[in-house]
Amino acid sequence: MQNQNEEPRVLALILGGGKGTRLYPLTKERSKPAVAFGGKFRIVDIPISNCINSGYRKIYLLTQFNSASLHLHITNSYNFDRFSHGFVQILAAEQTLEHTGWYEGTADAVRKNFIHYKKQNPTHYIILSGDQLYRMDLKKFFDDHVASGADVSIATTAVNRKDASGFGIMKINSDQRITEFMEKPAPDLAIDDWKIPESSRGDLPPEKEYLASMGIYIFNAPVMEELLNNDYKDFGKEIIPMAIEDKKVNSYIFNGYWEDIGTIQSFYEANIELTAINPKFNFYDEAEPIYTHARNLPPSKMNSANLTSTLASEGCVITEAKINKSVIGLRSIIESGAELEGVIMMGSDFYETEDSKKKDAEDKIPKIGIGKNCHIARTIIDKNARIGDNCSINVNGTSYESGDHGIFYAADGIIVIKKGAVVPSGTVI
Repeated sequence: MQNQNEEPRVLALILGGGKGTRLYPLTKERSKPAVAFGGKFRIVDIPISNCINSGYRKIYLLTQFNSASLHLHITNSYNFDRFSHGFVQILAAEQTLEHTGWYEGTADAVRKNFIHYKKQNPTHYIILSGDQLYRMDLKKFFDDHVASGADVSIATTAVNRKDASGFGIMKINSDQRITEFMEKPAPDLAIDDWKIPESSRGDLPPEKEYLASMGIYIFNAPVMEELLNNDYKDFGKEIIPMAIEDKKVNSYIFNGYWEDIGTIQSFYEANIELTAINPKFNFYDEAEPIYTHARNLPPSKMNSANLTSTLASEGCVITEAKINKSVIGLRSIIESGAELEGVIMMGSDFYETEDSKKKDAEDKIPKIGIGKNCHIARTIIDKNARIGDNCSINVNGTSYESGDHGIFYAADGIIVIKKGAVVPSGTVI
């Protein structure tokens, strides 16, 4: 037990996820947390910023797949001064004398890294997911955990009956203690006795009657070490149900915006929702900013462009284009006559030099960016893609089976132009 007069020492552990197959092809060459989001950010910036804004600056990021891009982003973005004693450190899967395999699940990943963070002598661990979109005051969550006297606290969000089938569902008593856990109840299963007690509902929407786990946990340090002293691999399916049996596990009901952006469709919709007049997730909050790499790029230049409900990041050059409800990433070059509707353009990692542009012309390949007179809708364009003149993408009503189609990928009616892809002039997709 922690001495009541002892200052809490909280470590944040962000789980980078597995292979990210549901976000393929965006995860073909990078891990899920490294995928670009909102024009200039990476997904991992969301949980890291939540930690920093809440005063928790000792952060470990656990990952094992395609981590090179993530390493570079973390190194360029999060450098704390020596007085804060803060850090963001990546813990990629490694071989040691104790273990030689890959991470086999969320709990296994945390267990295999005790050697690294035990030296911080933490009193508590906050476990966060690396692929969710939300803004949470983690200090408030932590204070609630301490005040409740719980061994473990789980952040939960209210969902309706239909959505409940896609989550782990929590049953709580009037003190918000979790008494039972059910993994993804079948749609036709009667679970009326799992509804949120009236005493805990507060101002929750009336149609949202069940509590779903957000995959965000706070553990007292000794309790987590005890619960992981086994071969169980997953928090949600194994560790949490075991904890509920003989530990005090409480629910912290979060009533703010929260979205799992682990699929192409949810990722696309979450990005496009940012273009609303009053988006559910607001980047324009000076009190709680979302941090990322400070790139020192020039302002974007709009040469007689018509932009409506669109986010444009730094360093773009847009000429006589018509763009609606789109997110335009860093260093995007969009030529005259282009029309974009519901497009997520991730931009480029660099500007082409005049010599490289001449070579492009000689090799008869398009320059990086979008060429002249292109019509593009409901499409994600990954970084460094080259789209030639007079291309038409996802505007002619053609329906593609979900899957890989060469230079593009289709998923739920969304076209994904792959990173570095070359789309010749005149192409119709």
